[in-house]
Amino acid sequence: MERTHYTESIDESLIGKEVTIAGWIEDMRELGAITFLTVRDVTSSIQVIAKPELLIHNDVKITRQSAVSVTGIVQRSRSKNYPVEINANRIKLFSLAKHPLPIDPTGRVKASLDARLDARALDLRNPRVAAIFKLRHHVLQCIRSTLVSKGFIEVNTPKIIGSASEGGANLFKLSYFNRQAYLAQSPQLYKEQLTLALDKVFEIAHYYRAEKSHTTRHLNEFVSVDIEAAYMDADDVMSIAEDVIIDVISYVKKRCSKELELVNNANINVPSKPFPRITYEHVIDILKKDHGIDIEFGDDLSDHTLKLLGEKFNGFYFIVDWPLRLKPFYIHEKDDKRLSYSFDLQYGALELASGGKRLHDADKLRARIIEQGLNVDEFKDHLKVFDYGMPPHAGWGLGLDRLMTVICKVNNVREVVLYPRDTDRLSP
Repeated sequence: MERTHYTESIDESLIGKEVTIAGWIEDMRELGAITFLTVRDVTSSIQVIAKPELLIHNDVKITRQSAVSVTGIVQRSRSKNYPVEINANRIKLFSLAKHPLPIDPTGRVKASLDARLDARALDLRNPRVAAIFKLRHHVLQCIRSTLVSKGFIEVNTPKIIGSASEGGANLFKLSYFNRQAYLAQSPQLYKEQLTLALDKVFEIAHYYRAEKSHTTRHLNEFVSVDIEAAYMDADDVMSIAEDVIIDVISYVKKRCSKELELVNNANINVPSKPFPRITYEHVIDILKKDHGIDIEFGDDLSDHTLKLLGEKFNGFYFIVDWPLRLKPFYIHEKDDKRLSYSFDLQYGALELASGGKRLHDADKLRARIIEQGLNVDEFKDHLKVFDYGMPPHAGWGLGLDRLMTVICKVNNVREVVLYPRDTDRLSP
């Protein structure tokens, strides 16, 4: 390829010099003997002026959104939007865009989210949409950097598993060489086992949940950020979650101002540490006294109650000390046996992460499995690890997609996932 510059790097220092850019024609205005083009690439856009004959290729006129390269001389521009422009002497067509296109990627003609997802690759030519996924890239880089700086080791655990290892009913089943298998809904048991020797581990990966949910915050395939750390308790890993959130928001505010401006002028404040910690029992009291909700200790929090709670606590906060019966079998009980060393990280009404201190005593873990009505034989591979000298440990799982909705200030998680999978969507 002959590209010499991306559009973002073309400035007044290049006036009088020949450059070659490559991208797509976003706009085209014909004014007599001159045609004005807007050519965009992944970084930005620039104005190009060209003679009409440069836009004819094999007797066919080059269309908007076609993939091209433009070679020409950089000069000052009279446009209020572009301080410099390219006076083209050659336009090379790579691929002709066939009209009508399914959506207008400039965004001037509005399209439904479903129509945009059906043409997602084209949708990404919209600068606002592209900005979301550039932000997502930076968020992932920052999360990795923060966890590695704290001594965590990145791992990769299986996504095809042989048993319903967490006891959940919402598992995708598949045939695995004439045996029953499942798609993993979390790395929970594997990451616990890995603390035996690796001490602190994290994984960022896709997981699968066969929930028939039709909400703006649920998907059947999602990306989770999971950590597990030996010799830590719930407070320790909550502190790490706070650091991850603070680092991510600080990072994007500092380095991604252009993308944040494109995405709904998103401006999220950097929270301070520690985040508020509200006990489950206090939450119940608030819902009863302030809102007259008929709710008792041991009841789970519904979407409606979380919405009410989010009106009172509208930033990042933890709900801690959940009833043991509401949490998975591997969560450690408190001295008050009704309660557990567990927490949910919330942003307003939205649950972002869940975690806590885990059981590390094999006998207690086995008893809890039986108590929850699960088949202990399905956990034999997991339980035997606890006979090797399992350290105390704690961890959490954070929904990356949900965190992105907070950063981008969008209400539908499908906006921040390239190719979302839900009960109705299996393609593209």
